[in-house]
Amino acid sequence: MEYTSSSSGTGSPVADFYRGRSVFITGSTGFMGKVLVEKLLRTCPDVSALYLLLRPQRHGNDVRRRLEDLLHTPIFDEIRRSRPDALRKVVVIPGDLTLPDLGISASDRELLAEEVSVVFHSAATVKFDEALKLSIEMNMLGTQRMLQLAKQMKKLEAFVHVSTAYCNCDRSEVREMVYPPPTDPDKLVQCVDWMDADLADHMTAKILGNRPNTYTLTKALAETNVAKEAANLPVVIVRPSIVTAALREPLPGWVDNMNGPTGLLVGAGKGVLRTLYCHRDMVADLIPVDICINLLIAVAWKTATRNQNGRSSDDKVVVYNCVSGAQNPIKWGQLEDIGLRHLRRNPYSGVLWYPGGSFKGSRAYHDVCALAFHVLPAYVMDVAARLSGKKPIMVKIQRKLSKAIKCLQFFTTGEWQFTDDNVQALMREMTPADRKVFDFDVREVDWDSYLNMYVLGIRKFILKEDPSTFPEARAHLRKMYFVHRLSQFLTVTLTWRLILANSQVARRLWTLLIGILARAVGLVSGVTRAALPSIGHIAGPVGVH
Repeated sequence: MEYTSSSSGTGSPVADFYRGRSVFITGSTGFMGKVLVEKLLRTCPDVSALYLLLRPQRHGNDVRRRLEDLLHTPIFDEIRRSRPDALRKVVVIPGDLTLPDLGISASDRELLAEEVSVVFHSAATVKFDEALKLSIEMNMLGTQRMLQLAKQMKKLEAFVHVSTAYCNCDRSEVREMVYPPPTDPDKLVQCVDWMDADLADHMTAKILGNRPNTYTLTKALAETNVAKEAANLPVVIVRPSIVTAALREPLPGWVDNMNGPTGLLVGAGKGVLRTLYCHRDMVADLIPVDICINLLIAVAWKTATRNQNGRSSDDKVVVYNCVSGAQNPIKWGQLEDIGLRHLRRNPYSGVLWYPGGSFKGSRAYHDVCALAFHVLPAYVMDVAARLSGKKPIMVKIQRKLSKAIKCLQFFTTGEWQFTDDNVQALMREMTPADRKVFDFDVREVDWDSYLNMYVLGIRKFILKEDPSTFPEARAHLRKMYFVHRLSQFLTVTLTWRLILANSQVARRLWTLLIGILARAVGLVSGVTRAALPSIGHIAGPVGVH
């Protein structure tokens, strides 16, 4: 079959590629997975089936109930209204990445082996502070088990492994290639296998070396395992950077978690985040989730196209860096300035303090500000809550916030140069129709309007605040602005008074400043009185009309 041209009425070679084909997806209940399922159903109407690996939950929630919850996410509303039959193409495959053979039954394994043409493997634990043993089990061994299953798939044309742009964060420049592993994956698995959880946790720092967390380490080693299979399987790797809210689809601003910049915007918008250790002049490599998903879908098509006449001679896995910094960078300082402007224009309900604060380039200065503006106010508010008979929660919230900020510091104080030559080349190979339907051109992102949608999306989808609450939220924000300014004035005044009480020089300086201020006020008053006739002359006729 020729994949580079369209013989149907869709005018889309990419969409036509999925006609009559079955797709197997892991991580479908995650942020990216949901968008992937929705996009395939909506833009590839002739796809045969979407098989979703879903893990039965410990408390007994049946996997089909989990599927119902997934398909009742707001992003599927349009499909339910216009093409409800499309949802019947979604089929549950009960399983678990941490179990032998993925915990998939023999009958389901046979079904997948006979039917699946494309695999999207996006399931992983993305917690930066995940325990080493679980991170290895999910990100490394889970990927190995998926590769073993893929070898049994008779129709397999593309195996798309979703990695992360930061799996090589020990390098300042990251090209679209699989780098030598920091350690032997098999030896690490064997080493950690005999350890109990406590010993593994104790050894984690030494094993990580110069890497910040278990996530980046295990994703790098998973890439090594994927690359080893390049001669046997049509594998490809896509590395997203910091995945953020949707740019256009399935809904502008849609987001369903508090990870990364989303948590920062919520914290800043509610007034509880006042400081962050961050280098403002460094690039914040944000990538809207729909751009990432469009690239994944196109990459699977391209992989099948590349392999339709047999494997390539070099048998090297192709890597795509899904990033924004190479083509349309936004810096952390811009994120702060633009984000705060939109948070004040579109305030969240019941803010605890006026959105403000700033990113700090000094760790020591940040630590002092965190103590003054995060920790101490949290204790004061909890004491007030106890006295009024309410449940104290602010200290708990601040501890979680502090932990999250600490996990992000490695990325907010570092910068990486990612190349995206393969992404740009793929875009040039696509037809104009496909570039429109499966648009992953990050150069088109206007960061100002995008961050405005991001703030509104958080308000709607994360905080569940109705637009009708805007007037009340804005009125409350004005009160918080007054309280914020009053507190600043009182702080400066009290600090100065304490200095005056212990310094003769400071008292003389205070007297001098008061005298200068008094003379300035007198001069302004004189000028104002002299100008009143002219102002009245101008205002008079206007007032009459």
